[in-house]
Amino acid sequence: MSQLGPPADTAPPFVILVVDDERNIRRAMRLILEAQGHGVLEAASAEEACRVLAEARAPVDLVLLDLMLPGKSGLDWLADLRRDELARELPVIVVSGHASSEEAAQAMKLGAVDFFEKPLNRERILVSVTAALRGATLAREVVRLRADSGARSELLGSSTAMRRVHHEIERVAPTKASVLITGPSGTGKELVSRAIHALSSRCDKLFIKVNCAAIPRELIESELFGHERGAFTGADAKKRGLFELAHGSTLFLDEVGDMDHAAQAKVLRVLQSGEFSRVGSEHTMQVDVRLLAATNKDLEREVSEGRFREDLFFRLAVFPLRVPTLEERPNDIPLLAETFLRTFVAENGLGPKRMRAEVLDALGRRRWPGNVRELKNVVERAAILSGEEVTIADLPEDPHVDPFLEEAPSAPRGTASGRPTLREVRERAERDHIIAVLEEHDWNVSRAAADLGVERTNLHKKIRAYAIKRERGEPA
Repeated sequence: MSQLGPPADTAPPFVILVVDDERNIRRAMRLILEAQGHGVLEAASAEEACRVLAEARAPVDLVLLDLMLPGKSGLDWLADLRRDELARELPVIVVSGHASSEEAAQAMKLGAVDFFEKPLNRERILVSVTAALRGATLAREVVRLRADSGARSELLGSSTAMRRVHHEIERVAPTKASVLITGPSGTGKELVSRAIHALSSRCDKLFIKVNCAAIPRELIESELFGHERGAFTGADAKKRGLFELAHGSTLFLDEVGDMDHAAQAKVLRVLQSGEFSRVGSEHTMQVDVRLLAATNKDLEREVSEGRFREDLFFRLAVFPLRVPTLEERPNDIPLLAETFLRTFVAENGLGPKRMRAEVLDALGRRRWPGNVRELKNVVERAAILSGEEVTIADLPEDPHVDPFLEEAPSAPRGTASGRPTLREVRERAERDHIIAVLEEHDWNVSRAAADLGVERTNLHKKIRAYAIKRERGEPA
């Protein structure tokens, strides 16, 4: 059984891959770098470098690349690296004894962070390596802080429900416990998972996410655990899975309720023992992964109906965390809307904008089955259409209002005690106000709509929804 990475107390600060066809050069590089406490991997060709990256027990932090390699050149391999989604940000220092100035310039255009020539100079190597690693560390920190900032901006709210969420995040984040995040679509389950990662001891490592519902059932095991070459049709090369890539970090399984039963069994094994095998391999690997999962399904019902493993459910739900719907936190809507507006304006270079009070009131009265995600989309659309002020006219029509199906506010719903709900009170007050304004304008809908600050079509919908009629019984 192989261990992906040494224990934390003995791990070198960085792992560096030296790609050079000259054995003596690789040996000299190793001696210089290991003397500084770094871990060193070696490859004599571009093809071997690909294998080393795929099989590395810990993430590679820097590549020292010779341009003159047998087979595929260093330039061609660097170009391939920049097209690889998982490796495109990997810093590369180009080394060569025979490269032309044009080749050196091309390497820098492909994103090489530095270039130096042979013969090797120890001080030159250390200066270049130190600068590259410092830059890589700062870049990671910027990405982490941006992710943390983004997560916090959309997890804003002072409602009781959101204070509970923030409290639970702060309590569970420093631990290694698995967290099952539940709630309807659009409530911010991924943001919660990112906030947990950002407050954990693994925050300096890459946060890795997979949407289980977006991957075909026949490929989910390969995606999670990797595969060997020839394991199945189309497996032309060995592939590292997401559990390997998340070693020492956090893996977020979104829509975990859609995971195939076979994959569920392997995920359970990783949670129990930290062990797994790539598809098509009998070789067992061990990883240290903090697992977070999210679903909008009722997993207990899925378990009772045989669609989800009970033992996996209990392993995932060591710490269950439910994210509230927007209807459960209506007092947070103004703060969220204004935050989304400021963010959108800044990101798109628009002039300053503000929301009128009646817009915030209108947003508070809407139904939000799409939750925070839907609110964000509505605000961004209004920001595009508006001038310096976002007005009622800039808001899109509420697609969730069906005036012919909506129950009239006078229908006897209420709570168990017979007391009317807050929604019923708001609806009755709105109905009474609409009638008063209509009467004031002699039931002229256009003038009443202008006075109410709504579009004429919206007012017609309200009239039908509330079954408002004139005294002689005719619809308004």
